[in-house]
Amino acid sequence: MAALPEDTEVPQAGDQQEDTAARRRFAVTLLCDVVLPVGLYYALRGAGVGELVSLLISAAAPALSTGYSIVKQRRVDSVGVFVLAILVLAGIGSLISGSPRLALARGGWFTGLIALWILGSLYTSRPFAYRALKSLLPGKSEALEGFWRDRPHFRRIWRALTVLWGCGLLVDAVLRVIMAYTLPVDSVPALDGALYFVTYIVLQVITHIVLHKTGVFRLLFPGRGRRTPPPDRPSSDSRFPHT
Repeated sequence: MAALPEDTEVPQAGDQQEDTAARRRFAVTLLCDVVLPVGLYYALRGAGVGELVSLLISAAAPALSTGYSIVKQRRVDSVGVFVLAILVLAGIGSLISGSPRLALARGGWFTGLIALWILGSLYTSRPFAYRALKSLLPGKSEALEGFWRDRPHFRRIWRALTVLWGCGLLVDAVLRVIMAYTLPVDSVPALDGALYFVTYIVLQVITHIVLHKTGVFRLLFPGRGRRTPPPDRPSSDSRFPHT
């Protein structure tokens, strides 16, 4: 990909606050969707609760988190409703079948549907990766729209990143379903959580490399990462008064 020119700058006011808010949202999501479900599952299993019941109860953490988010924002979030629907349907299916493996596989099916939705966004006016960027940087919304409108390279980069995340999550989904149906039940929740970290880190690293190589990072955050040169040191002759 060709690097973007750096002639346009985005104001830096509020960058730190936006970064902090984005990290806080990610930390809450990580806690509710990964750490709590895994920890709750093994705590229940340690207390003698059965596999299926432990899996269904541990799924309550992300469901409650999503429901709370909808109530707090006071609007119906289509993604949130989708998450709740998947969790409820997987729970009902597991109860009917009595199979804990169906409950384990819900993460894979859910991830696969999300991946297809991400790839489907390529056929909309704004792909997933670009919309995610706007949600993380609300203070730059107007400038981002200007970049999207005026810079073809900028559009191509975010469409390429959308393909990256969609395909990456499809691979993740396939691995989750394979683990759910082939590995011992009690080993899957921990491996499922570990796979979340691996997938996220790999995709984030590739994304950051692309943003740096193409110049998008400097476009979004002009001046960030550039060190201020130290002041010139006086020459040795300056210690002596001129005559």
